Amino acid sequence: MYKKKPAPESEYLETIALARILLPNDVHLQAPPNLSDDFAMLLQAGIDDWGGVSPVTADFVNPERPWPSLERLRSASEDNGYFLAPRLTVYPEFIRESGKWIDEKLRFPVMDRSDSEFLGRDDPGSIFPEKIEFVTNVNDGAEVAQVGEDSTQWYSGSSTSPANLLSNRPKASKEIDEILNEVSEGRDLTETQIVKLFNARGGEVHTIVSYANSLRETVNGNAVTFVSNCNINYTNVCTFKCKFCGFSKGPLSLNLRGKPYLHSLEEVIARAAEAHSNGATEVCLQGGIHPDFDGDYYIDMCQAIHDELPDLHIHGFTALEVTEGAKRLGEPLSSYLKRAYDAGLRSLPGTAAEILDDEIRDILCPDKISTEEWLEAHKTAHEIGLRSNVTMMFGSVEEPIHWARHLIRTRELQRETGGFTEFVGLPFVHMASPIYLQKVPDADQLSEKIFSCMQ
Repeated sequence: MYKKKPAPESEYLETIALARILLPNDVHLQAPPNLSDDFAMLLQAGIDDWGGVSPVTADFVNPERPWPSLERLRSASEDNGYFLAPRLTVYPEFIRESGKWIDEKLRFPVMDRSDSEFLGRDDPGSIFPEKIEFVTNVNDGAEVAQVGEDSTQWYSGSSTSPANLLSNRPKASKEIDEILNEVSEGRDLTETQIVKLFNARGGEVHTIVSYANSLRETVNGNAVTFVSNCNINYTNVCTFKCKFCGFSKGPLSLNLRGKPYLHSLEEVIARAAEAHSNGATEVCLQGGIHPDFDGDYYIDMCQAIHDELPDLHIHGFTALEVTEGAKRLGEPLSSYLKRAYDAGLRSLPGTAAEILDDEIRDILCPDKISTEEWLEAHKTAHEIGLRSNVTMMFGSVEEPIHWARHLIRTRELQRETGGFTEFVGLPFVHMASPIYLQKVPDADQLSEKIFSCMQ
């Protein structure tokens, strides 16, 4: 073929266009960008994939035609109304059904490099090594030392900066603009609309971020506030088996955590007093569900701190802790929370929410409180005068639709009670989590997918 002249550009484009017309819609169409000088014509002819573009190696089949830079492809794609997104060597629809299309031994690496839409993760670099060298107990938990080759990949808690994933220019999107206009007019967004916002890429993200920044300025001006807080984890012992948590019990956890500990009330009070003397105005109390706790443990802790430090705001105990405390006493939750309030408790953290969708909770924390129980605990707290916040742990096994459901359910409760004071997004920390270290995707749960956007 090397002696043959290239096909005329018109025939080349006609072939692409006919392929797009004749082939089923679910068949992707690609054309190598280094063989054409006009990227726009390829896009307009019907391609949706640039194929393999290597930033490292040349095209050895056509060495006289070097690969264009990704920035040129990004610019050309955005100029024509598209966004540029990396994918793996497997198209997203096949990753979504990994149990059907991907060998069991390859599922974890594929899922590990996929994002929530089953495209390739935007952040470059090797997977962070998971070899455990040693653990150091630091009283409030354990530090997990991980060794091996350095990773250039950003992950929650890393010392490297996250990759810049945003386009420098906003992209005009009628659908995105219409959704944001509904927000401006005070209308509730639907699940579909929220998912659309979460699925935004490239310049669309820039548009959303700019709107959010403008809304923030309208609501709060330019003030950014904080609370001087002391966080006290009083025990790392827990009877629950959350698959995402470093507190997890069992043989695996012994390799990841320091020695079990339980601070005495005297130690908790001493830590709170030290923080108060250094300017803290709030203490946050959270810990594992210790098998020896009776329900009065949490109330006794509040009372002890409040008696010693009456002007210190006590922000403590997750929905799981208060629900379990009331359950162990056989006491109605409303009565239990009222006693906690009288003992000095003033607000609840929003943790233990993870993702408020039982489809996900059945995978991450099957023995934990359900979505309805979490919402009921916070509703009850609000009714007796306690305030709380909302958290959402994102980036484990869920998809954007589950984020949307989480937001809608908490939005509905906020409309009913007005008791939430803030929303806190918590990126999933994969290091030392059992679900990540076991590296065993479960093809029978959540559309044959466990690791959609790990790390």
